[in-house]
Amino acid sequence: MVVASPVSNRLTVTALLLLTFSTGLADAISVLVLGHVFVANMTGNVIFLGFWFAPNTTVDLTAAVVAFPSFVTGTIVGGRLMRHFGERTRPWLTAALGTEVVLLAALSVLAGTGVLRYHDNTKLVLIGGMAIAYGVQHSTARQFGIQELTTTVLTSTIVGLGVDSRLAGGTGQREKLRYSVVCTMCAGAVVGATLTWITVAPVLALAAAVVATSLLIFRYGPDSVEREPTR
Repeated sequence: MVVASPVSNRLTVTALLLLTFSTGLADAISVLVLGHVFVANMTGNVIFLGFWFAPNTTVDLTAAVVAFPSFVTGTIVGGRLMRHFGERTRPWLTAALGTEVVLLAALSVLAGTGVLRYHDNTKLVLIGGMAIAYGVQHSTARQFGIQELTTTVLTSTIVGLGVDSRLAGGTGQREKLRYSVVCTMCAGAVVGATLTWITVAPVLALAAAVVATSLLIFRYGPDSVEREPTR
C-alpha cells in the first residue's frame, strides 16, 4: 500500500533526495574506512556473503555478516513504526527519521571520542548501527511508492533511464528525476570520500544533519492538498 506524503510532491522529492545524499555519505565511510562493506546498499553485501561459500576465499567477510542482519533489523523497526502510527503520517515519519538521526549522531559522538575505532573490532558496532539506521530509512522511504526514490538503491532507477529513454523508443518520462537521484547519491559519495581523507566522525554527523533536514520537511512542511504525479 502506497502512503500519501503529508507534504507536496516537490517537497517530498526534496526530502527523499536528501536521504539519498546521506546514503552516499554513509557508504563512502563504510567502503573506504570500515572495509569492503556497504551499510545502505545490501546488494553488494549479498555478493560478499556469497564469497563466503567459495573455497580459499581470503576476503574478510565479518563486516558483511554484521551489516546484512543489522539492515534487516532496521527494516523491521521501520515496518513496526509504520504500522504503529497508521494514518498519522507526520508522527510516523518523525519517529522513523528521528530514530535514524539519533543513531547516526550517537555513532558520530562515539567514534569522535575514540570509544569506537575504525580499525579494530569496535568498527563492527559502527557498521551494525549504520546498517540499522539505513534499514529504517529504506523501509520508510519505500512506502511512498516512488520507484526511483528508495534512497538506498539505484539499480531500478538506472534501468528506467535506459528502458524509457528515447534511444529505446520511449518518451523519456521521469528522466529528470532519475538523473537527479543518480547525481545526488554520487554527490554524497564524492563529499563523503573527500572528507574521509581528513576526518570521519563529522561525516556521520553531517549525514545525521541531512536526515534531520528531511525530517523537518516532512514534519513541518505545508500540507499537501493532492499528490501530483512525479515527473
